[in-house]
Amino acid sequence: MSGDARAFWLAAPGRGEIRSTRLPAPAAREVLIRAHVSAISRGTESLVFEGRVPPSEYQTMRCPFQDGDFPAPVKYGYASVGTVEAGEAALLGQRVFCLYPHQDLYIVPADAAVPVPAGVPDARAALAANMETALNAMWDAGPLLGDRIAIVGGGVVGCFVASLAAKLPGTRVELIDIDPRRASIAAALGCAFALPDAAIGDCDIVFHTSASDAGLATALRIAGFEAKLIELSWYGNRPVTAPLGQGFHQRRLQLIASQVGAVAPARRARWTHRDRLALALALLADPIYDRLISGHCTLDTLPQHMAQLAAAPDGALAEIVRYR
Repeated sequence: MSGDARAFWLAAPGRGEIRSTRLPAPAAREVLIRAHVSAISRGTESLVFEGRVPPSEYQTMRCPFQDGDFPAPVKYGYASVGTVEAGEAALLGQRVFCLYPHQDLYIVPADAAVPVPAGVPDARAALAANMETALNAMWDAGPLLGDRIAIVGGGVVGCFVASLAAKLPGTRVELIDIDPRRASIAAALGCAFALPDAAIGDCDIVFHTSASDAGLATALRIAGFEAKLIELSWYGNRPVTAPLGQGFHQRRLQLIASQVGAVAPARRARWTHRDRLALALALLADPIYDRLISGHCTLDTLPQHMAQLAAAPDGALAEIVRYR
């Protein structure tokens, strides 16, 4: 079996287009997947769309099945859900998640396709890469029962971190964002909400996900003595101003980078990337996470949609591309 595949390409910074290619039949130990949906990882993909990947990170920022090179032309993305139509017999007919760009039909090694649990619908399953990032950050932070935890930045990853932290007994969890519309989502996820000026201080752990200088300043301000600040933001090629004077040294703060490309050290000896992704998919069984899906588009309208998201996201959370 083969077919014509259509995919979203960044043709040049700020300009996307749909390109077609002919696929061969899958080889041994490969599968042909027909996509149902894919998710736009808005923060990272907006930076890619605008050509803001620094040259020093061209190799480290490559996603598993990327075609082309930064800054462009490049086929980028890593959150696809579809059905296996041909190839490895054990996976035929199964719904799977794959770290693949926005494309309607594609071939990958069979071990790159992770089965989606029956109770997780397509659109929610497409958020697995974001949940995996949040899960890895929790492993990096190592929260304890009763911790006072803050999350600065109410995007998809920040909301996932908040929801996971809120499930720990005795914790005080506060989601902090400049958009008051995030208050209702925070309540649904089981945590408090605050605007930056009203954020509670003396935190044991602070997660920063806003990718802004102001957000980082807030995170540093509310961290308590010898607290951990887990930095999840990625700023691309933009310089960052971090207020490391004031009480940063006196409070002996720990600034820890968390990035999903490697399993967190606390679990690396026993967990594989596939193990972590399978757990992320299982955690998405909670229907509350449907609240994080803010919009949809089709593959044909994705070039225009990406341009709008990069220019003026207006409160967008998870955006889903539909293929059927």
